[in-house]
Amino acid sequence: MPEEREEERLKIGIIGAGSIGSTIARRLSRHGHDVAIANSRGPQTIREAALRTGARAVTAAEAVQGVDVLIVSVPMNRNADIAEYVRSAPAEAVIIDTSNYYPMRDGSVREFEEGVPETVWLSALFGRPVAKAWNAITSQSFDAKASEPGDPLRVAIPVAADRDTDRRLAMRLVEQTGFDAVDAGVLAESWRQQPGAPVYCTDRTRTEMPDWLAAAEKERVPQRRDLAMAVIGDYVRAGGDATDGRFLVAVNRASYS
Repeated sequence: MPEEREEERLKIGIIGAGSIGSTIARRLSRHGHDVAIANSRGPQTIREAALRTGARAVTAAEAVQGVDVLIVSVPMNRNADIAEYVRSAPAEAVIIDTSNYYPMRDGSVREFEEGVPETVWLSALFGRPVAKAWNAITSQSFDAKASEPGDPLRVAIPVAADRDTDRRLAMRLVEQTGFDAVDAGVLAESWRQQPGAPVYCTDRTRTEMPDWLAAAEKERVPQRRDLAMAVIGDYVRAGGDATDGRFLVAVNRASYS
């Protein structure tokens, strides 16, 4: 496992070149890390925006080779497709998951419907310890709201993992992408940062987040997730802009609090 030297240059692989994965690639390569990013369609299809600060476009098989950190940033229903690559990453690599479960997109997963935290299930699928980070922020806020440490309004991102060393490293990388990292404990408690929880995509600060993590009620989290999705769906059908980040955060705050 990588030593936690503050200025260490890490070899980081990312599988998933959507909005979150591409922004992570750009921010971490700018910070001096050796970043390689892959998607399902091949390196030639990865947008220039993900590569402009030095990240390299590679295949999924190449993205896991010799890495210190592997970040998985795909829709939940695509994780089974990449599991073989994750399993082939070095044994000491830290695996970080950014994904979320939405049954209307991913189909119904019995374990999730029975209350198994998403990344607990994913860790079993991969056969690897997994940290959870960057899942609880909209792509709009992640792109636009990075700020410097010490900013009292800096948006915070919760990080959960069963191994303290994994959690600390994931938190350090979150900070390097421009957000405060908050220790959200072990994976068994990571339902507190899933869709429908009060900290999910609501742009809380480091000071606010612990109380909102504690306020989550497990049985109500999926109900609130579905409520927010219904409101957003109605808004879009009425002609609203689904990429309006301020609207998304406002709906989530109203639905999840």
